[in-house]
Amino acid sequence: MNTNKSKIALLLAAGAVSMALTGCGGDDGNDGNPGNPGGPAADYINTLNLKVTDVTYADGVPTLNVFATNEEDLPVVGLTALEVKKVVQLLPQGSTGAGNSAEWQYIGSQKEFEDKKNGNYSFSIPVEGYNSELTQRYNIIASASTLADGETTVPRTELSQDFSGEGYEATYTKNVVATASCNSCHAEGKKIYHGYTSSETCAACHTQELADSKGKPQIAYNHLIHNVHNDAKMYGRDMDKSAETANAIVQDNCKTCHVAPEEGNTDLAEWGNWSSVPTMETCTSCHTGIDFVAGKGHSQQADNSNCIACHNASWTEELHTVGFEDTAALIDQYGINVASTIDATTEAATISIQVVDTNGEQVDIASLLPKIQRFEVITNVGPNNVTLGYSGKDSVNAIKNGVVDAKAKIEAGKLVYTTTKDLKLAAAGQDAETAFTFVGWAMCSEKGEFVTCDDPSFDGNDTSKYTAMKADLAFATLSGEAPSMRHVDSVNFTSCANCHSDDFQIHKGGHHAGFVMTEQLSHSKDANGEPIIGVDACTTCHTPDGTYAGGANQGALEMKLHKVHSQGDYAVIPGMNCDQCHNDFDRDAFKKKGAIATDGGQYTTPIAATCVSCHSYNMDSFKAHVEGQGALVGVSKQEANDAAQLESCFYCHAPTPGDHTSVKM
Repeated sequence: MNTNKSKIALLLAAGAVSMALTGCGGDDGNDGNPGNPGGPAADYINTLNLKVTDVTYADGVPTLNVFATNEEDLPVVGLTALEVKKVVQLLPQGSTGAGNSAEWQYIGSQKEFEDKKNGNYSFSIPVEGYNSELTQRYNIIASASTLADGETTVPRTELSQDFSGEGYEATYTKNVVATASCNSCHAEGKKIYHGYTSSETCAACHTQELADSKGKPQIAYNHLIHNVHNDAKMYGRDMDKSAETANAIVQDNCKTCHVAPEEGNTDLAEWGNWSSVPTMETCTSCHTGIDFVAGKGHSQQADNSNCIACHNASWTEELHTVGFEDTAALIDQYGINVASTIDATTEAATISIQVVDTNGEQVDIASLLPKIQRFEVITNVGPNNVTLGYSGKDSVNAIKNGVVDAKAKIEAGKLVYTTTKDLKLAAAGQDAETAFTFVGWAMCSEKGEFVTCDDPSFDGNDTSKYTAMKADLAFATLSGEAPSMRHVDSVNFTSCANCHSDDFQIHKGGHHAGFVMTEQLSHSKDANGEPIIGVDACTTCHTPDGTYAGGANQGALEMKLHKVHSQGDYAVIPGMNCDQCHNDFDRDAFKKKGAIATDGGQYTTPIAATCVSCHSYNMDSFKAHVEGQGALVGVSKQEANDAAQLESCFYCHAPTPGDHTSVKM
């Protein structure tokens, strides 16, 4: 029998709890008889922490001890829904066949356990095929439930912990992608699929062995994880689900998930496995239409023994990443500085756009003109409560496919454009006295280089032929006084970049040039003096009146972002939390807002409109609730404007990014 000695601190803590409880009563915390432990057990569990404190083996049968505590490190007694979901062992690379990657092999599970009444739970696990020379992984699940008292709730928790085959700390394991990388999009602790939350758990269930036994190559983890993040083919039990949304986020960029560990981090010792161990099982998840055995779409081969002969690690990595690195390098070659002034007589805004290089030196736009796919210049009024709407804004493709629009000109190396629509500017000091201009642009490109836009009919739909560049935002007032600006303390683009990447090309294709958001868009700094890249520029198009469909597509910024990210009717990623995007809730911002279009020709007061973008799944109940608090839903714009400051939602509701359901008691 061998015992794991690597968890001394936790064992001592467990022993101390056990000793403290000796001589006390049962698990109710009352005094009791010697040998019947009790004491200060947790009486609430907001967070359940699990830890395997030791693994012992007798005749090849493991006995596992799990220690459970709450968020205050108090032992949790009386768990009822606890199980060792999977026990798997790691077959080393090449052991199942030349060229094959290391594979997890299922050897057992156990739902029965002994509650030691002091936070410790013991499992004796029947296993089949156990090999003491291999790494063992114990996947433990505590389902959402109640304690034995039938009242105290227990949150769902999972743990995957690896050990050597003799119960000591594992010296070898296979973790290619960190769960932390998954959590850049999937909320930490929230289900990814089947209720599970970690990459380690997914790998323990979706083994190659399982896929082979069912004749479904698509369910092996190496294949599945790529299949559900790219849209090369359908996925799911019936192969009827599309990964189009996930693909739009990840954009086929392998390094979105495959992130090198920090120096000294040994948890991801196998992170480079993705490029160093190419296999048929993994590659066919993205590269479809290949039949290796028949020699269709690839040279004929029956196994993985010769893959590495052609697909060496450096070449494989380069092949899968060079395009994204080239694009990032193109984007970084240039930036723009945009300035705007308003003529006191005509009340038109004149916008000048200066391209600069990486050193901040001015670049003559004329020298780049043949390679410019588009410069899109959009001006609207009233940053906090946009007045011109989508159809009333001033918008022009000042350059398209290398041709300067008749309304624009190149002057002293700058692109200059003067608005032609009536901006309907308000009196000095009002929000609607400020005109704000957003400029997005794109350059024709191919194979990592800017190229001449040869096709005059190019409409932007072939996004492979151009690269969206850095955007900028400019403000101007009629009076010359400081402009009004929208708050940027609620959502920082850094939060968006956590999932979408820094070089995410937004609105690329079709009617727009696309753009990349960078510090050029910043007009405020955080407490540390760092520029805040806000999403306020988006309101030039995503106005309170909606976008091209009016309110029918809930296009106002307050609704659009929630509609495409929320858990409600429009869920993108299951379990998303507000704090994945919001670093704060600026509730005072509603004091500057008016009616928001929530349907074709219908408007709603601003707080209710923002909430309904997620809570539209029970509209009748929602409408009755908010109208009882002074809101109006689905009325005329004038009615909603008149009632905009009469909503009393925040008398009761006190939402925070961590808990948007918080209510004042």
